[in-house]
Amino acid sequence: MKKLVVRAAPVLALVGGIAAVLVSGATAKPTKSIQVCVLLPDTKSSVRWVQFDAPDFAKALKAAGVTYSITNALNDPLKQKAQAQACLAAGATVVVETALDNGSAASIEKLFTSKGGKAIDYDRQVSGGSASVYVTFDGKAVGAAQAKGVIAGMKANGTYSKSAVVAELWGGQTDQNAFWFKSGNDAVLNPLFKSGAVKKGPQQFVPDWDANNAATIFNQMLVKTSNNIQGVIAANDNIAGAVIADLKAKGLKPLPISGQDATPQGIQYILAGWQSGTVYKYVPDEANAAAAAAVALIKGQTPKTNGFRLNGKAKEATLALPVVWITKANYKRLFTDHFLKKSDVCIGTYAQYCK
Repeated sequence: MKKLVVRAAPVLALVGGIAAVLVSGATAKPTKSIQVCVLLPDTKSSVRWVQFDAPDFAKALKAAGVTYSITNALNDPLKQKAQAQACLAAGATVVVETALDNGSAASIEKLFTSKGGKAIDYDRQVSGGSASVYVTFDGKAVGAAQAKGVIAGMKANGTYSKSAVVAELWGGQTDQNAFWFKSGNDAVLNPLFKSGAVKKGPQQFVPDWDANNAATIFNQMLVKTSNNIQGVIAANDNIAGAVIADLKAKGLKPLPISGQDATPQGIQYILAGWQSGTVYKYVPDEANAAAAAAVALIKGQTPKTNGFRLNGKAKEATLALPVVWITKANYKRLFTDHFLKKSDVCIGTYAQYCK
């Protein structure tokens, strides 16, 4: 994969470009209609949508020889619907959508399928939608890895006991993935809570996956428990960062904390001992799989799947990809995979932790 340089200014420029215009295949003729419409959600829930998904989709669709558009809704469902309508007007017959909320996402899919087009749920399942396939990472495996990582951290630092409190901050409730991740958390932690091995602490979903919301919620958890929390399930690195900021503000010691997305800051916190680990999802695999599914649908073929997910009472064909738990022991894989650059992580005060 081509190395991506992650710097603030280019990222902001890319965000603006993706949000404002349709990014068409470089080899496409001006008169040729758009075939595939990629709708990405925002820039706040994760940096991945701009830094990885957008360029990876462009690379894969260009290589497949199809015309396309890639837009980012900047967390605005109305903007996303307008982007979908623009795609339809340009001739798109397949939409690859990362939902912002179920209602608007389902209506976007219906815009396409009611006209004979096809829809793909990308990374987030659209409840009640009309997609032909769901391409994602294995959400239950994500949650299980997070919970196992926190429990392992508690055992390693000697806080794992019947009196140990585990708090949980799940993702945004408008994202079906938040519930899938939670199911993995539950599969590991609920038996421990039931047996009394550890105590169930405060639990709450974080609206919009927003770090500011997470900071407020975790601060309330600390107040409620009188700072008596020994482990924290944080649904992603943004939420983990908010938890860590609260701990630092109160002068509290590091706790075993989970994460997701393998962000530069998340890895820095892992190396510095503030975060136990993060779930690594190799985005190019997901983007490539979704692009391949889109091409298959254009050709009238059945996309590759390896199971199904229930969507209401219906079974939705699903391709669920594996994930990796990243810790101090294996973080260099991110550099080898060119997912992150060492110069993005091993800088400033964090350079001392990189061996």
